[in-house]
Amino acid sequence: MKLFLGMEEETGVETLTILAGQDKTGNPEGFGRLDIHKSEIISIVGPTGSGKSRLLADIEWTAQKDTPTQREILINNESPDKKWRFSSNNKLVAQLSQNMNFVMDLSVKEFLELHAKSRMVEDVEAVTEKIILEANKLAGEKFNLDTAITALSGGQSRALMIADTAILSSSPIVLIDEIENAGIDRKKALELLVSADKIVLMATHDPTLALIANKRVIIKNGGIAKIIKTSPEEKEILKELDKMDEKIQKMRANLRNGEILKLETLKL
Repeated sequence: MKLFLGMEEETGVETLTILAGQDKTGNPEGFGRLDIHKSEIISIVGPTGSGKSRLLADIEWTAQKDTPTQREILINNESPDKKWRFSSNNKLVAQLSQNMNFVMDLSVKEFLELHAKSRMVEDVEAVTEKIILEANKLAGEKFNLDTAITALSGGQSRALMIADTAILSSSPIVLIDEIENAGIDRKKALELLVSADKIVLMATHDPTLALIANKRVIIKNGGIAKIIKTSPEEKEILKELDKMDEKIQKMRANLRNGEILKLETLKL
């Protein structure tokens, strides 16, 4: 049945390649070629309106010099097969946007079971339980399988979809837009997606997330200005940022629990 539906190769992407195009004024981009491999994280940084979303769209559409940037996207060093460009069963990209609004009148369990059955999962119950478990590791406020999906908060919705994408989605590439605004544990979210052998690209303004990535793509004037590999010194800076972030997260939790903040929290 899977062969009949064209679902026999669900995770066949080892390398995603971006070939340079042009910026908004027609100038060549500041790189030649970027190869991104499975289980690799790439951050996309730049001012608001610089063209981060355009890059994500080019990847999602597997651009073939047919978008304003004139970029070309290769899959496994070749022009994308029709199954990636046009098949609904072999969707190349899962995109997690800043805003996720459910309109279906379903419980979380019903929603996950529907997706699992559509993917022809054998043990639907085990998969749905695993997804809700991982989602609750990401969400600030836990929820259960009986919760209506329309009752989920923005952070809970994002947590559910990230867990669903990591565990159940066949899409080998995940595009994330400003995960720092999702109200979830963003580092755990990235770890979950990478452990599922996904290629992860995230547009971000957060220095911690930018330095977690293997490389960061710098966007200016609608084009890729340069590509920077995260240096050993930046990894040391990341350790300090993690300590600062841990303190902020602790204070945030204290605020949510109605506690009084104390200076000693900053000294931990």
